[in-house]
Amino acid sequence: MNCITLIMVTASFLSWTAAVFHHSNKGKEKDLQYLMEPPVYAEVTARRGENVTLPCVLRIKPSHYRVKWTKVDPLYRGVENVVLITNGHADKHYGPLGPRARLRRAHALDISLLLSGLQLEDDGQYRCEIINGIEDESVEITLRIDGVVFPYQSSSGRYKLTYIEAKEVCREQDGILATYKQLYRAWTEGLNWCNAGWLNDGTVHYPILDPRPACGGDLPPGIRSYGPKDRTQEHYDAFCFTSTTEGVIFYVPGPLDFSEAVHACREKRANLARVGQLYSSWMFLGLDQCDGGWLQDGSVRFPIKTPREHCGGIPERGVHSFGFPSKSLRLYGAYCYR
Repeated sequence: MNCITLIMVTASFLSWTAAVFHHSNKGKEKDLQYLMEPPVYAEVTARRGENVTLPCVLRIKPSHYRVKWTKVDPLYRGVENVVLITNGHADKHYGPLGPRARLRRAHALDISLLLSGLQLEDDGQYRCEIINGIEDESVEITLRIDGVVFPYQSSSGRYKLTYIEAKEVCREQDGILATYKQLYRAWTEGLNWCNAGWLNDGTVHYPILDPRPACGGDLPPGIRSYGPKDRTQEHYDAFCFTSTTEGVIFYVPGPLDFSEAVHACREKRANLARVGQLYSSWMFLGLDQCDGGWLQDGSVRFPIKTPREHCGGIPERGVHSFGFPSKSLRLYGAYCYR
């Protein structure tokens, strides 16, 4: 690759469960007066579809105050980031998170936020802020959606996706564009990929554990970065992120061509699985099948939890791909999702 690469591994990403507290006082740090620091954790982990509580507790209860919960989103700033505001008597909800948010109110000092039906986009930082007249202070809690990052390449070949197209293909495959933190965590868990892909902030990266010729061979392992790229003119692959799903995947033996695979799934009241659904079943349900099968996008893949001989010749666990063969080829089975 001819682009200058940088290793973007910083200490901030090494502290996965480090508590993050922000106290507002004209930009200066001060001791909390009204809010308690989270007593056990400042990072909460949950999966898509679950309900979660983001803890926030008052030390004392002012006579007149407001509580504001905000999602701290570095990509989009403004009123749409506010989730909920309350004066203790009435609550007002905002944005896409608002209808799924409420205060727990387990006791008089509890202003913890309950979020129901978690979605992939809910991952990130949340701020619990109390406003008492001209005084305000806040604590921040991280909500981490437990999931899996998967690289995705267009059926047209390598480096064919603009940023917008990358977002669309991730959606089509039951995912969203991954964040840098999600890619970094995936790298620490074994993701080793030599093709650069878009992330949700418009930057382009690729994770390398095993540097080799033509793939960052002169640099140590790490996350290689091309930095921000033109979202409409430049083309790369995509790094998508998904989590648990409501359904299940099952394998239908072949040999089948693509149209026969579609029909075989429909006969069982199912549809061909999406790539993200296959990765989810592999990661969370332990799906292990040593047979290539058609997926909804026309690719052929197979998921391996326990590498073994006579199984693709690949000694690594993962979801392995045969690419996008001709849809008329009758060699494979089908992975169905229901």
